[in-house]
Parts: sequence; C-alpha cells; structure tokens
Amino acid sequence: MSYVHSNLVPGEKVIYETRLHWIVMLGHMAVGCLLLALPGALLLYYARNQSGIDSTELHLMEGGAAILLISGLVVILAGLVRRNATEMAVTNRRVVIKTGLASRKTIEMLLNKVESIEVSETTVGRMLGYGTIVVIGTGGTPEPFHKVAHPLQFRSQVQQQIEKLP
Repeated sequence: MSYVHSNLVPGEKVIYETRLHWIVMLGHMAVGCLLLALPGALLLYYARNQSGIDSTELHLMEGGAAILLISGLVVILAGLVRRNATEMAVTNRRVVIKTGLASRKTIEMLLNKVESIEVSETTVGRMLGYGTIVVIGTGGTPEPFHKVAHPLQFRSQVQQQIEKLP
C-alpha cells in the first residue's frame, strides 16, 4: 500500500496522484544497457567462443562478464527504485509529497496553507510532459520537486480543491 493511501485521515480521499516522469530513468537505463550489452555480453561471448584460452583465463573472463551484467541490472533497479519511491498526491484536504525509500522526506500541507504552486517546464519538458513543481506554504520556504510527470495537472488539481474549501 502506498504512503499516501496508508496515511489518509477519516473522510479524506485522494483526488489526484502523480509520480516522477520516466525521464528520470533515462540515465540509469543508458548506463545499465551499456554495462549489460557492450562489455558484459561481448566479454561473455568472446570467452565462450575462443578456443585457445586456458581455464583460468576463461573463468576470469566469465567472472568479469558476470560482474558487469549484475552491475548493469543494479543500475537499472536503482533507477526504478528512485522513480517509484516518490509519491505526490492531492487529497480533498491536503497536498502530500513523499520522497525516498529507506530515508524518507514528506511534505504534507493543508490546502488552506498552500500559498502558491510554481511550475517550471523546459522546452523538452513541455514536449514530454514533465517539469519542476515548487510548493510554497504560508510562511514556509519553497520546496522544489524536479521531473514531476504532468505538473500543470497537479497544480490544477490543487487549485480546484482549494476552490472547494469552505
């Protein structure tokens, strides 16, 4: 169960949820694929198809290939964990943003305490649907969250819920 859903108060319901955009995975995927495909797979292929290699060198090459393949998978998994460990939601009472898995940072701001939400999108971000959200509460400091999927929709949902407040 997600952090947001497990921490709802009675009578509170989730209106909108988003997460980090898939673009945060791009670097992890590139490095992971480079480790998996180029050195790892090629070294393993080379080691298996050479006939003049003694068994010690063969085992070293296979071990090196295995380390590279495992490293590639670990890099990709780290990206997945990073993306999935961030939750952002708008409820009918508050804005909830949680980042991190082992060490966690949460911001839970009542809707009537939200002063403004700033959205910044680069040209590429506008084309792909991601941007930076800065949540500013009354008397608080700005909290930026980068590479958020559908930032304008998030801001719109917060504004709609603020309008519904008594």
